[in-house]
Amino acid sequence: MGKKEPSLMDKLVSLSKRRGFIFQSSEIYGGINSCYDYGPLGVELKNNIKMLWWKSMVYERSDIEGIDASILMHPRVWEASGHVEGFTDPLVDCKVCKMRFRADQIDTEKGCPNCGGELTEPRMFNLMFKTFMGPVEDEAHVVYLRPETAQGIYVNFHNVRESTRKKLPFGIAQIGKAFRNEITPGNFIFRTREFEQMEMQYFVKPGTDEEWFEYWKEQRFQWYERLGIRRENLRFHQHGEDELAHYAKAAFDIEYQFPFGWSEIEGIHNRTDFDLSRHQQYSGKDLRYYDQESGEKYVPYVVETSTGVDRLLLTTLVDAYTEEPERVVLKFKPYLAPIKAAIFPLVKRDGMPEIAHKIEEDLRKHFKVFYDESGSVGRRYRRQDEVGTPYCITVDSQTLEDGTVTIRDRDTMQQERISKDKIYEFLKDRVTI
Repeated sequence: MGKKEPSLMDKLVSLSKRRGFIFQSSEIYGGINSCYDYGPLGVELKNNIKMLWWKSMVYERSDIEGIDASILMHPRVWEASGHVEGFTDPLVDCKVCKMRFRADQIDTEKGCPNCGGELTEPRMFNLMFKTFMGPVEDEAHVVYLRPETAQGIYVNFHNVRESTRKKLPFGIAQIGKAFRNEITPGNFIFRTREFEQMEMQYFVKPGTDEEWFEYWKEQRFQWYERLGIRRENLRFHQHGEDELAHYAKAAFDIEYQFPFGWSEIEGIHNRTDFDLSRHQQYSGKDLRYYDQESGEKYVPYVVETSTGVDRLLLTTLVDAYTEEPERVVLKFKPYLAPIKAAIFPLVKRDGMPEIAHKIEEDLRKHFKVFYDESGSVGRRYRRQDEVGTPYCITVDSQTLEDGTVTIRDRDTMQQERISKDKIYEFLKDRVTI
């Protein structure tokens, strides 16, 4: 039998470790399941994705403000949100191989999907990580690691509105860590127990919510063009009545066609007034909005957009990964690429390394760049193609004569000569978010 060809996911996992995008957490101790560390290139890509989202949500709009709420919150927050009571999955264990499964995702009548063994009766399993605040470990001191960032937005609704003097409709955006004790995490960084969310809650007058829901559906779908995702790999999935969350009037997922199938990368939800009403009830604070135009007081409705940084990073990697006859290339949008430009001296003599180092030093003040003088130029190009670097700058003998360098385009592999004094302007127009 011939050797089995590795899958696209296998290739991405291998590339991610080899080139410093993503490592298994605590790997020298054997790793910890479904937790990952972002390496030197991974953290750059992650930060670029977050910056693109933040720019489009907060900087480019006058109706959305940003916050960064605490991960630890008053435990009553999670009672009000329904997470303490309802954030559970049915869990079964195999009595033979000891593997654990969600009962709603397998046919329990057929036994264990791994070995066919007998399964335990389903039991409910809360997905929130629980810990204790202070020195005493008892029920009075229980706190939770937040399973979503949205609640930090709701409890700050009045704080943001009053401090910024915002009128409805307006939104609050947040990027932050969340934690879910998933029973069946998997598919690399697609579903993990520690992850980062990018959520925006848009507060609107009741009765206008359906119009704003349609608006944000379209806005979010279009945004993926800026992320560089091919449109044919995206689709909407509408939640049926049996799928709708308890708080949702309507919900659509944006799904991406991963190697393992169509899966959700973003949710757009009409949450009605559920969240603010619950927090008003549980806290005893009046969270109604006073509408100066109509003289009414009402609890705003909320349209939510929610996506995960880790899932978008995986989506970006999958969509950018391209195999060509002579090379593997990650065709990121230039402004998303971890390294914006690589600088090479053609040879390690005749003053070329000194000129190349000076170019690198000047560019490093503005962009993430990389210097490489090891191996043939062709081999250096291939190394940069594999990590998605959009431009390679080479100092050669002509540089010594007229001060020009070659700039090679990653996607077309075409080269052009420009003055070394014009490199910054060339890159600024192409790689800035």
